[in-house]
Amino acid sequence: MVHPWHDVTPAVEDRDLPEYFKSIVEIPKGSNLKFELDKGSGLLRLDRVLSSAVYYPANYGFIPQTLAEDDDPMDVLVYCTESIPPLTLCDARAVGLMSMIDQGQPDHKIIAVLVQDPIYNEFRTASDFPSHIFKLLRRFFNDYKQLEGKEVTVDEILPAQAAHAIIEDSLARYDKARQRGAIKGLVN
Repeated sequence: MVHPWHDVTPAVEDRDLPEYFKSIVEIPKGSNLKFELDKGSGLLRLDRVLSSAVYYPANYGFIPQTLAEDDDPMDVLVYCTESIPPLTLCDARAVGLMSMIDQGQPDHKIIAVLVQDPIYNEFRTASDFPSHIFKLLRRFFNDYKQLEGKEVTVDEILPAQAAHAIIEDSLARYDKARQRGAIKGLVN
């Protein structure tokens, strides 16, 4: 069985990392179910049903072979006109970065578009999006965390260059942790 975090190469053929990357969807746009990758098995685990009347405003997943500051794969929100089923591998392009402080810890979210979507693929930067899209995104993370009794601060949306730096850091952090045998789900 392929482990989606460890066995999928993050680079998109004939495209440059970190601008373009493969993404694995955990949660489809429109869902109020919070799925998370089970790091040991590579399967999806139903973590919880969101405790508020909100739904994911974009397809939510991760970039393979990355390790974020929270010891999870790097989070990515993939904007697309359709909901993408869980565990779907797709090609994405970074257009921005949303940084959060979640219970005192940094929690970055890469904002991306689906390369194969003829509408969203035309958006080159976060500033190309209607401003209301990111108002919804920020409101989503503020509301669902608040009703779960968690403190979160959502910063402004940053440009794609900020996302590229975060992706590069998470790729390097993964490589370093993998070399030390410090990643759950990998056989040493």
